[in-house]
Amino acid sequence: MTTAKPSGPIPPEFAQQLPVEAWIERAGGTPLFVYDLAIVAARIARLRAALPAGVDLHYAIKANPLPDLLAAAAPLVDGFDIASVGELGRALGVMAPDRISFAGPGKRDEELDAAIRAGVTLNLESEGEAARALAIADRLAIRPRLAVRVNPDFELRGSGMRMGGRASPFGIDAARVPALVKQLIAAGADWRGFHIFAGSQSLDTAAIAETQAQTLGLAARLAEAIGAGPPLVNLGGGFGIPYFAGDTPVDVEAIGQALGEQLDRRDAALAGSRFAIELGRWLVGEAGVYLTRVIDRKESGGETFLIVDGGLNHHLAASGNFGTVVRRNYPVAVASRRDAPVDEVATIVGPLCTPLDRLADKVALPTAQVGDVIAIFASGAYGPTASPSAFLGHAPARELLIGS
Repeated sequence: MTTAKPSGPIPPEFAQQLPVEAWIERAGGTPLFVYDLAIVAARIARLRAALPAGVDLHYAIKANPLPDLLAAAAPLVDGFDIASVGELGRALGVMAPDRISFAGPGKRDEELDAAIRAGVTLNLESEGEAARALAIADRLAIRPRLAVRVNPDFELRGSGMRMGGRASPFGIDAARVPALVKQLIAAGADWRGFHIFAGSQSLDTAAIAETQAQTLGLAARLAEAIGAGPPLVNLGGGFGIPYFAGDTPVDVEAIGQALGEQLDRRDAALAGSRFAIELGRWLVGEAGVYLTRVIDRKESGGETFLIVDGGLNHHLAASGNFGTVVRRNYPVAVASRRDAPVDEVATIVGPLCTPLDRLADKVALPTAQVGDVIAIFASGAYGPTASPSAFLGHAPARELLIGS
């Protein structure tokens, strides 16, 4: 018998039998992403309770920009963080511009123009971008809201994507930040503070707390060098979720307690500052499930393959081709047979003409037949919009928000 490979932990909110056929009928078919707003709201409430006073919560909408989800989340958070003019349009539909910040390298002039006209905060990623933003604001006769994204001289230990402590296209090296901020203030811009992001997808609670302490220390040193306190320090996020076997959740209560202690003894240079945590994946990732139907099963070389109607064109991350070095299995189940005994090892593949289209590799499951529905959990973040949906011309996945 083929040796099974482990799959990740199914989120406890999805431990019960799921009404997958009702969801599929409501949405009009598979493949389908289902997002549970009640889970998102509970995540937000839990984090609110854990965070100290004076710390805002921002949603990084690149994790999941579904319009219905944005509309529902807008009243629950303090701001949206965006990364393109397309996301700007979606955010402005449900969020006041002074609660939106725009990050990302390579902002085109038309994007800077749109952001300045709208009145959102631009997180500047380079001196060149700063010069272009100031010139555009001068032409428009608008006082721009400008923050500076800092490339810190440290990284978030254990993060899936490290974004600090090295040469980077993201942000401005910390040593050069004071001179740029002084230039912005002298030019009459509305300087909104710092955005300091050291990494993402960390499950190391102690490392996250340590990074937040380092971030506060860096912000204080920069403020002292500038001679002015930042109105806002965006501490970034980096909270991961458990995708794979052996992963354990971060302890947000411990993080909140540590942050409160750090803020209580923060440098006087930050006495008048507000702070923000920016999260995407942690808020929505475990609130989503991807449903795809078995359209064929076959045997080859002594192995069983379940061929489903969805694949990496919808869910690149589950295929192991989105920032994963070693391919591992997401949490997966035969949705309609959750209570059946596990009696076979199967590989789940999509309909695409590439060996990369593998959603689960040699997982132990109840025997699945044509017509059964496979559920891939932890699919609420970086799903359709992070996948090559046009590849081979298959139809896009449907999306459904429930619990609203």
